[in-house]
Amino acid sequence: MTADELLSIEPQELQFPFELKKQISRSLQLRNKSDNYVAFKVKTTNPKKYCVRPNTGVVLPRLSCDVIVTMQAQKEMPLDMQCKDKFLLQSVITSPGATAKDITPEMFNKEAGHVVEECKLRVVYVAPPGPPSPVREESEEGSSPRASVSDNGSFSTSEQSAVSRSYVQRPQSEYNSPEAKALISKLTEEKNSAVQQNKLLQKELEQLRHHSSRSRGGIPFIYTILVAMVGIILGYLMKRT
Repeated sequence: MTADELLSIEPQELQFPFELKKQISRSLQLRNKSDNYVAFKVKTTNPKKYCVRPNTGVVLPRLSCDVIVTMQAQKEMPLDMQCKDKFLLQSVITSPGATAKDITPEMFNKEAGHVVEECKLRVVYVAPPGPPSPVREESEEGSSPRASVSDNGSFSTSEQSAVSRSYVQRPQSEYNSPEAKALISKLTEEKNSAVQQNKLLQKELEQLRHHSSRSRGGIPFIYTILVAMVGIILGYLMKRT
């Protein structure tokens, strides 16, 4: 009987992404290539380090069976990420209808005349997967990406516009509160009142100018100061709204 005549095993080696203090599991698939019931048994050179479920069983003709190998959490990093642990999978033809309860150690005893097929599997440590690389968030419609700072610490033109839009859009919700609405209404009334007063003052100023042109006199200094103060107040109110 040649190797791999009864069971095919995938994968041919157990690769564990080694991480300290973390339990890691790997799966072996056993596929029965024959028309017989095949019993199997899994052994390891380091039984305290690994848990195998199931470690014995029966694979029906032309069917498959999964074996889970779990490496217990390790407290020390292996030297140069090397591992000398190995597994031995033994398989033998058993009687039709046999189950895992019918398996005995004697079935895998070559000295008793049983034909036992064996396959050795080695353990390999690999580096754990790294964290995902950051990806720019943009929609399928081609929305602007997040702004980033260039090497000289300045934003590009497109990034400045994106930041400006973000800054303008973000505080819009603040204007929806009742307090903000009341304040805006009050400031609007004050602005409208100031505008009306400014119109009246402008009208009075025109009348004074007309009167002064007749009398060849100048505009009273107090009215000039008053108009200037109203203009300053109006500008301040318009800035607040």
